[in-house]
Amino acid sequence: MTDDARTGLGRVGIWTFAYEGQPAGRVRESAAELEELGYGAIWHGEAFGRDTVGQAWLLLSATRRITVASGIANIAFRDPIAMANATRTLGEAFPGRYLLGLGGHRVDDTVHEVDGYPVPARGRALATMRAYLEAMDATPAHGPVPDPAPRRVLAALGPKMLRLAAERTWGAHPYFVPVEHTAQARTIMGPDAFLGVEQAVVLDTDPGRAREVATAHVAGYVAMAPHQQANVRRLGFGDEDTTGGPSRRLVDAIVAYGDTEAIRRRVQEHLDAGADHVCLQVLSADPTALPEREWRELASALVAPSPARDDRGTAGS
Repeated sequence: MTDDARTGLGRVGIWTFAYEGQPAGRVRESAAELEELGYGAIWHGEAFGRDTVGQAWLLLSATRRITVASGIANIAFRDPIAMANATRTLGEAFPGRYLLGLGGHRVDDTVHEVDGYPVPARGRALATMRAYLEAMDATPAHGPVPDPAPRRVLAALGPKMLRLAAERTWGAHPYFVPVEHTAQARTIMGPDAFLGVEQAVVLDTDPGRAREVATAHVAGYVAMAPHQQANVRRLGFGDEDTTGGPSRRLVDAIVAYGDTEAIRRRVQEHLDAGADHVCLQVLSADPTALPEREWRELASALVAPSPARDDRGTAGS
């Protein structure tokens, strides 16, 4: 990973699901503030809220410089031709600012539901993702083609997906991982691939309250996400860490909690282990609320503010 690439994205960004439930006006205001606070990127998840393409357009149009990254766009939600054309459109309208993260592949044939709706999924993880990338690349372009093309990363956890990410895309975006995984991912992918790691955090100096929020977050993934279960087992966590609720050891490995210094230390540990970029997912007792106070406090400790400006970007800016 070159110094230029690191500088362009910045060392610290924000990862959030909270925008999915917010009206467009609030999203625009919040994204503009994150840019002014100095964060290098806004990563947004995709579930059953706002579509990832619409969310990206909303965030990009509200800002001028910050990178907007899908973290991730679910490959089961749209065909490769739709994803390829949407990515070209965003890349042409907002040059150099859109980063496409792809994921959503399943690890087995289990059907999971949200509010009674079966979550779409596609085939076996590695073969499905490889085929999806090949289909995107083969999609003909009958409209403007951005130069350079938007970068792509994969939601990679296991060794095979990490290798595919290094071989076929800009790199990897691991989610729900401890520092040990970051070190392993860097070794597997080599020195040149991008490694942008999500880090869940709770900014609260009350240990009991912070640990309660952190534990609820980890418990949800341990119970409902087979790929996350498989990954923590690869990292040495056993039944005693996952059965009947997550262990304190697992919670502490996945979530950084405490004051800004505790979170700064965890970010630095990821960077020292080989990450190019760490995006912080701020957890709170109300996951639907925008954690704006925490974003501001973390920015003051971790990033330099951007120069003030009173204009806003539009398509083509």
